[in-house]
Amino acid sequence: MMKTTVTALLAGLIFGLGLLLSGMANPEKVLGFLDIAGAWDPSLALVMAGAIAVSLPAFQLFKGRKESLLKETLQLPTNTHIDRRLVIGGLMFGIGWGLAGFCPGPAIVASGAGLEKALIFTLAMLAGMGIFRLGAHKMIPARG
Repeated sequence: MMKTTVTALLAGLIFGLGLLLSGMANPEKVLGFLDIAGAWDPSLALVMAGAIAVSLPAFQLFKGRKESLLKETLQLPTNTHIDRRLVIGGLMFGIGWGLAGFCPGPAIVASGAGLEKALIFTLAMLAGMGIFRLGAHKMIPARG
């Protein structure tokens, strides 16, 4: 348990540091990347390509395994069906990202730095997660 907690803490710190160094925790940088029709800043595309280059071999390595190197149960997604909930959720995520310049990880990192916009985003995100847990997801049928 201790090994898992320390590993999770280190992974979170490395992830947060990566978000800070890449500019993903800076909403102006993210909005510049999303502004394809304006003054587009393509530098975050390299961040995404780097993330894929690092994670793809790891996913291939652990594909089909039932537990991690630390003997924790792996819970990789298995559903490949694209349904209404996924599309609506993806649209809401993208609209929120485009409006605020934050997605969840960078918002938490920027909140830790005391950025007011990030704190507001994080509180709104937590409220949305709470509403979802209370059953709002049942209002959108997966099919039909």
